[in-house]
Parts: sequence; C-alpha cells; structure tokens
Amino acid sequence: MNASVNYYWRLVATGGCFAVFGIGGLVLSLFVFPLLLLAPASTRARQARWVIHKSFGLFMTLMERVGIMRLEVIGGDRLLTCRNTLVLANHPTLIDVVALVSLMPEASCVVKRALWKNPFLGGVVRAAGYVRNSEPETLIDDCASDLAAGNPMLIFPEGTRTLPGKPLHFLRGPAHIALKSGMPILPVVIVCRPTTLTKQERWWQIPNRRFHLRIEVMQPISTRGWGQSGVAQSISARKLTQALEAYFTKELERNE
Repeated sequence: MNASVNYYWRLVATGGCFAVFGIGGLVLSLFVFPLLLLAPASTRARQARWVIHKSFGLFMTLMERVGIMRLEVIGGDRLLTCRNTLVLANHPTLIDVVALVSLMPEASCVVKRALWKNPFLGGVVRAAGYVRNSEPETLIDDCASDLAAGNPMLIFPEGTRTLPGKPLHFLRGPAHIALKSGMPILPVVIVCRPTTLTKQERWWQIPNRRFHLRIEVMQPISTRGWGQSGVAQSISARKLTQALEAYFTKELERNE
C-alpha cells in the first residue's frame, strides 16, 4: 500500500515539476530577462546565465524535496570555479543539463535550433547568448570564441541522450573545439539509477522508486600534445574522440 501511494505521489509530483519548469521558463522570458535590457550589453548574457543557474538550482531542490530524486555531487567545486574550460559529460537523462547548469554560474551551452523557437525556453536561450547548433560551419569557431572569452562551455559529446545498455558513441565536434581553442577538458561522469527520462521514456514512465543522480567531476585533461604539428586536425580530433570515449567508458564501468 505504501509503495503504491509513493509511486502515484511521485507520478503526480513529476508532472507538477515539468509544469513548473515550463511555466518558469515562460515567466523568465516575459518578465525577468526583458529587465536585463536595462543593463550594459556587455554584461547581459552573463547576468542571464546567472539567473538560469539559480533557477535551475531551485528546480533541482524542488525535485529532491518532493521525493522524485536524490542528487549526489562529487567534485562540484571544480564546476563552480572553472573558466576557459570545455566541460564534457555523458548524457543518461533529460535533466542532465539542468543539473550541471545548476552547478555552473556562468555556463555556456550548445543548444538545438528548435529551442530558439520554443515558446517556453526560447527567451531563455536567447537571453543567455548560448551557441546555436544550426550553423555547423561556424559552430567550432563560435564555441572557441566563447571559451576564449573566459566562459566554461558545456557540451554532451554524444549529441543526444545515451541509449541504456549501448556503448558510448561520441561525435568529433567537441574534440575539434578542444583542439581549436586549446582549452582544457573537464570530464563529468553522470550515473542515474534506476534509469529514467531516457530518450525512449516519456515523463510519466517513472521508475518504481526515486532515482539517484550521481555527478562526479573528474580531474581536468590537458589538450596540449593532441594537436601535433604536421598532423591533420581531423586525425587528431578522431584520436582525441576515441581517447575520450575510452575514458568515459572506463569511468562508467567503475561506477557500475
């Protein structure tokens, strides 16, 4: 009886949290971010990112308080203070980006083109000055410029959520960005048990107990030596991508 009550409570609470997230994004777009137009243009994006960081932090707290999830963060100080750093993370759940941005006050992100037209989140991503992935020919340069400006750049190298039980498959774009910018890589290993909010699951397909989201921030990885003189960048990017895949696979196996 108690297990049944707990399940239906978490189901209702999950729906409520998704509603809060959508409405919150709309409120920020309509009432909060327009106020930033009064601020100097040079600081608007940074202030918008700070507002998003705090809002996402409140949302993660809400999910914990209502009993949907338990969040565990190891090495979070590295995310809080990182600058000029390419933050790469695996992507097991829908809320990974929310969890990570809640730990990064000035995070920049690469976002899908569809989000720019989303009625709830379009104003959010535009105000924050996130990098749009609709122009692949300039994406690497845009990300490298953002990193050079001092921002941490958050990217999921899989490009989409991980398929449970399948091996990791990283795209080469993040490696090209790392080589172009010369900035260090900060790996973040995310484990979610039981699995939930995967690419195949809808929000109402919740697990039989609250899920545990574990975020471990690893030691930075230098990119020096990967872009060797006389070696085509495409080859260096392929080798770096393979090395990152192997690194994340090993760490995920260790966490299992």
